[in-house]
Amino acid sequence: MQIDVPQTMMEFFQKSEGTWFSQRTVHNFDSVTPDQSGESNISIEVLAANHAQILAVCEHQGLDPAKAGGGGSFLWQDNQDKKEQDPDKAAIIVDIPDANGRSGKLLRNQGYVERIPVVSRYWFGKDGILTIDTDYDNNQGQERCWFINDDFRVRVSTVRSNNGVYIMTYSSERRCVSTAALEKMVLNNQARG
Repeated sequence: MQIDVPQTMMEFFQKSEGTWFSQRTVHNFDSVTPDQSGESNISIEVLAANHAQILAVCEHQGLDPAKAGGGGSFLWQDNQDKKEQDPDKAAIIVDIPDANGRSGKLLRNQGYVERIPVVSRYWFGKDGILTIDTDYDNNQGQERCWFINDDFRVRVSTVRSNNGVYIMTYSSERRCVSTAALEKMVLNNQARG
Protein backbone atom coordinates (compact mmCIF):
# COMPACT_ATOMS: atom_id res chain seq x y z
CA MET A 1 0.00 0.00 0.00
CA GLN A 2 1.43 3.34 -1.08
CA ILE A 3 1.08 6.27 1.34
CA ASP A 4 1.98 9.91 1.04
CA VAL A 5 4.95 10.47 3.32
CA PRO A 6 5.48 13.93 4.78
CA GLN A 7 8.42 15.85 3.33
CA THR A 8 8.14 19.02 5.46
CA MET A 9 7.55 19.56 9.15
CA MET A 10 4.17 21.20 8.60
CA GLU A 11 3.10 18.22 6.45
CA PHE A 12 4.25 16.00 9.32
CA PHE A 13 2.24 18.02 11.88
CA GLN A 14 -0.85 17.92 9.62
CA LYS A 15 -0.55 14.16 9.09
CA SER A 16 -0.12 13.72 12.87
CA GLU A 17 -3.03 15.91 13.97
CA GLY A 18 -5.46 14.14 16.29
CA THR A 19 -5.13 11.75 19.21
CA TRP A 20 -2.80 8.75 19.12
CA PHE A 21 -2.64 5.68 21.34
CA SER A 22 1.06 5.11 22.05
CA GLN A 23 2.50 1.88 23.37
CA ARG A 24 6.15 2.27 24.33
CA THR A 25 8.94 0.03 25.47
CA VAL A 26 11.78 1.77 27.30
CA HIS A 27 15.20 0.23 27.86
CA ASN A 28 17.15 1.92 30.67
CA PHE A 29 20.86 1.19 30.75
CA ASP A 30 21.37 2.46 34.27
CA SER A 31 20.09 0.93 37.47
CA VAL A 32 18.61 4.16 38.87
CA THR A 33 15.94 5.18 36.36
CA PRO A 34 12.57 3.45 36.90
CA ASP A 35 10.95 1.62 33.98
CA GLN A 36 8.89 4.06 31.92
CA SER A 37 7.36 1.53 29.53
CA GLY A 38 3.62 1.82 29.17
CA GLU A 39 0.68 3.22 27.29
CA SER A 40 -0.33 6.82 26.78
CA ASN A 41 -2.34 9.10 24.56
CA ILE A 42 -0.72 11.86 22.55
CA SER A 43 -2.91 14.72 21.35
CA ILE A 44 -1.52 16.85 18.53
CA GLU A 45 -2.96 20.09 17.21
CA VAL A 46 -1.56 22.07 14.28
CA LEU A 47 -0.93 25.75 15.07
CA ALA A 48 -0.71 28.53 12.48
CA ALA A 49 2.44 30.66 12.34
CA ASN A 50 0.56 33.62 13.86
CA HIS A 51 -0.94 31.61 16.77
CA ALA A 52 -0.35 33.27 20.15
CA GLN A 53 1.53 30.23 21.53
CA ILE A 54 3.88 30.17 18.51
CA LEU A 55 4.58 33.89 18.91
CA ALA A 56 5.24 33.43 22.65
CA VAL A 57 7.82 30.65 22.08
CA CYS A 58 9.59 32.74 19.40
CA GLU A 59 9.65 35.77 21.68
CA HIS A 60 10.94 33.75 24.66
CA GLN A 61 13.77 32.29 22.54
CA GLY A 62 14.60 35.62 20.87
CA LEU A 63 13.66 34.58 17.33
CA ASP A 64 11.86 36.67 14.73
CA PRO A 65 8.34 35.12 14.51
CA ALA A 66 8.30 35.88 10.76
CA LYS A 67 10.69 32.91 10.36
CA ALA A 68 8.15 30.48 11.86
CA GLY A 69 6.39 28.21 9.40
CA GLY A 70 3.80 27.19 11.99
CA GLY A 71 3.91 24.56 14.67
CA GLY A 72 2.10 22.11 16.86
CA SER A 73 0.76 21.64 20.35
CA PHE A 74 1.61 18.23 21.86
CA LEU A 75 0.07 16.76 25.01
CA TRP A 76 1.01 13.41 26.59
CA GLN A 77 -1.36 11.76 29.04
CA ASP A 78 -1.51 8.32 30.63
CA ASN A 79 -3.96 6.22 28.64
CA GLN A 80 -6.63 5.92 31.31
CA ASP A 81 -5.80 9.16 33.11
CA LYS A 82 -8.92 11.14 34.00
CA LYS A 83 -7.03 13.85 35.90
CA GLU A 84 -6.53 17.36 34.62
CA GLN A 85 -3.87 17.72 31.96
CA ASP A 86 -0.36 18.17 33.35
CA PRO A 87 1.47 21.15 31.76
CA ASP A 88 4.76 19.29 32.31
CA LYS A 89 3.49 16.71 29.82
CA ALA A 90 2.80 19.25 27.09
CA ALA A 91 4.93 21.18 24.62
CA ILE A 92 4.58 23.82 21.94
CA ILE A 93 6.84 23.09 18.98
CA VAL A 94 7.65 25.78 16.39
CA ASP A 95 8.91 24.93 12.90
CA ILE A 96 11.71 27.14 11.55
CA PRO A 97 12.25 25.57 8.11
CA ASP A 98 15.39 25.86 6.01
CA ALA A 99 14.99 27.15 2.44
CA ASN A 100 14.61 23.58 1.11
CA GLY A 101 11.67 22.87 3.48
CA ARG A 102 12.95 19.33 4.21
CA SER A 103 15.11 20.39 7.14
CA GLY A 104 15.23 23.11 9.75
CA LYS A 105 15.04 23.89 13.43
CA LEU A 106 12.37 23.15 15.99
CA LEU A 107 11.91 25.48 18.94
CA ARG A 108 10.25 23.93 21.98
CA ASN A 109 9.00 25.74 25.03
CA GLN A 110 10.22 22.71 27.03
CA GLY A 111 12.18 19.64 26.08
CA TYR A 112 11.21 16.02 26.52
CA VAL A 113 14.38 14.93 28.35
CA GLU A 114 15.08 18.12 30.30
CA ARG A 115 12.25 20.57 31.05
CA ILE A 116 14.02 23.56 29.53
CA PRO A 117 13.41 25.50 26.29
CA VAL A 118 15.39 23.80 23.52
CA VAL A 119 16.26 24.13 19.85
CA SER A 120 16.47 20.93 17.82
CA ARG A 121 17.69 20.19 14.28
CA TYR A 122 15.47 18.08 12.01
CA TRP A 123 15.53 16.62 8.53
CA PHE A 124 13.44 14.30 6.40
CA GLY A 125 14.95 11.44 4.42
CA LYS A 126 13.63 10.76 0.93
CA ASP A 127 11.78 7.81 2.48
CA GLY A 128 9.85 10.20 4.75
CA ILE A 129 11.67 9.27 7.96
CA LEU A 130 11.93 12.29 10.24
CA THR A 131 15.10 12.59 12.35
CA ILE A 132 15.32 15.11 15.21
CA ASP A 133 18.57 15.81 17.09
CA THR A 134 18.41 17.77 20.35
CA ASP A 135 21.26 18.98 22.55
CA TYR A 136 20.23 19.64 26.14
CA ASP A 137 22.39 20.98 28.97
CA ASN A 138 23.40 17.49 30.14
CA ASN A 139 22.12 15.09 27.46
CA GLN A 140 21.68 14.59 23.75
CA GLY A 141 18.61 13.03 22.24
CA GLN A 142 17.78 11.65 18.83
CA GLU A 143 14.29 10.70 17.73
CA ARG A 144 13.22 9.10 14.46
CA CYS A 145 9.58 8.83 13.39
CA TRP A 146 7.85 7.44 10.31
CA PHE A 147 4.38 6.47 9.12
CA ILE A 148 3.57 2.86 8.27
CA ASN A 149 0.18 4.05 6.97
CA ASP A 150 -2.00 7.10 7.60
CA ASP A 151 -3.16 5.79 10.97
CA PHE A 152 -0.08 4.00 12.31
CA ARG A 153 3.38 5.38 12.98
CA VAL A 154 6.57 4.33 14.74
CA ARG A 155 8.99 6.35 16.88
CA VAL A 156 12.40 5.30 18.18
CA SER A 157 14.65 7.44 20.33
CA THR A 158 17.87 7.42 22.28
CA VAL A 159 19.08 9.66 25.07
CA ARG A 160 22.81 9.92 25.60
CA SER A 161 24.67 11.46 28.48
CA ASN A 162 28.39 12.10 28.69
CA ASN A 163 28.75 8.46 29.79
CA GLY A 164 27.02 7.06 26.68
CA VAL A 165 23.51 5.86 25.78
CA TYR A 166 21.33 5.30 28.79
CA ILE A 167 17.77 5.19 27.44
CA MET A 168 16.35 3.69 24.25
CA THR A 169 12.64 3.86 23.46
CA TYR A 170 10.45 2.17 20.87
CA SER A 171 6.86 3.41 20.44
CA SER A 172 4.14 2.18 18.14
CA GLU A 173 1.31 4.66 17.75
CA ARG A 174 -2.19 4.14 16.38
CA ARG A 175 -4.53 7.01 15.54
CA CYS A 176 -7.67 7.06 17.70
CA VAL A 177 -10.97 7.36 15.87
CA SER A 178 -12.58 10.74 16.54
CA THR A 179 -16.13 10.97 17.86
CA ALA A 180 -17.26 12.61 14.60
CA ALA A 181 -15.72 9.82 12.48
CA LEU A 182 -17.24 7.16 14.74
CA GLU A 183 -20.70 8.77 14.47
CA LYS A 184 -20.32 8.89 10.67
CA MET A 185 -19.45 5.16 10.60
CA VAL A 186 -22.52 4.35 12.72
CA LEU A 187 -24.77 6.38 10.39
CA ASN A 188 -23.27 4.65 7.33
CA ASN A 189 -23.88 1.24 8.88
CA GLN A 190 -27.46 2.16 9.84
CA ALA A 191 -28.15 3.37 6.29
CA ARG A 192 -27.06 0.00 4.89
CA GLY A 193 -29.31 -2.06 7.02
